[in-house]
Amino acid sequence: MRIAIVNDMVLAIEAMRRVLLTVAEHQVVWVAKNGIEAVTKCAQDTPDLILMDLIMPEMDGIEATRQIMQKTPCAILVVTVDVKQNAAKVFEAMSCGALDAVNTPTLGTQGDPESAQILLHKIATIEKLTRHSVSPSSFPLTHHLATQRRTRSLDRSPSDLANPLNSKSPPIHPSTDPPIRPSTLFSTPLLVAIGASTGGPKALATILAPLPADFDAAIVIVQHVDAQFAEGLIEWLGHQTALTVRKAVTGDRPTSGTALVACSNDHLCLQRNRTLAYVKEPSDYPYRPSVDVFFKSLARHWRLQGTAMLLTGMGRDGAEGLSQLRQRGWYTIAQDKVSSVVYGMPKTAVELDAAVAVCNPKEIAEYLLHVSSKL
Repeated sequence: MRIAIVNDMVLAIEAMRRVLLTVAEHQVVWVAKNGIEAVTKCAQDTPDLILMDLIMPEMDGIEATRQIMQKTPCAILVVTVDVKQNAAKVFEAMSCGALDAVNTPTLGTQGDPESAQILLHKIATIEKLTRHSVSPSSFPLTHHLATQRRTRSLDRSPSDLANPLNSKSPPIHPSTDPPIRPSTLFSTPLLVAIGASTGGPKALATILAPLPADFDAAIVIVQHVDAQFAEGLIEWLGHQTALTVRKAVTGDRPTSGTALVACSNDHLCLQRNRTLAYVKEPSDYPYRPSVDVFFKSLARHWRLQGTAMLLTGMGRDGAEGLSQLRQRGWYTIAQDKVSSVVYGMPKTAVELDAAVAVCNPKEIAEYLLHVSSKL
């Protein structure tokens, strides 16, 4: 794997070099001391992966990530001294397109021997995802001039979104669970299910920001993020919205006015009794938690309709599950190409005809506010 390092600290650069040299397939192709150098060098020689620091002189890692993803996109892993301490900056970088974050490995006897293995594990995971998932057309800002945006019946304006009954949907296939009791029907909130990956934090913040504290629907979010950073994401999102944002725990029931966020490296799913749980299977999924696993569990066990959306992200996770939800009568949305940091997951959903509508996060927020006002 061709890897670049962006860091202004000599010891950090040397530590990462030594870790990378332990894997024969890894090659350090260039080093940049700040974000400006990184943007220039990436345009001249785009690597497979960039190890990006956050805090640097002249241009920080957040702005460098944003410019690289606009001009010459590639996989970016944030490598910084203390991920938890810099959680807000980490999620800003992830909003701009960084895939994940990890602490900088250290040299000498004072270093953490596990930090090197964690870095290599993150790199291996990203290599697996990018090798099988990413094509040039996944990156919107470099490709949309060469390829006209698909004009289909799925592309709808905000006014169309506000009137979902105007949309043509496939036949509804009811759940195989026993019929729902009337008392349960009236106590079950409208459910909004959201799946996201690369660039997801920014899209999520845009959608959640205008929603009021008394929003009359339950929200459950599956964002591709390592469990150790999930609580930081939850705290960050909580500052963006009046909603209650907290981690989803086993036994939770979706509740109006609350956004529950998957917070585990296992898969979040809905059980037959309509409570949430975490499961290890399927164990071979590269995405953990998986949007597909969650959406498919909703298709099996949520006996009312709802709204599901698949936001920006690499790969195809969630597209099949979104298709199943559409067949169950859900109103399904895919984020559009122009507003996506990586147009992979929503693109696959569009190709599968899984989305009733294709739009940007601001339009999604408008739709949710409209639907809530009609309840």
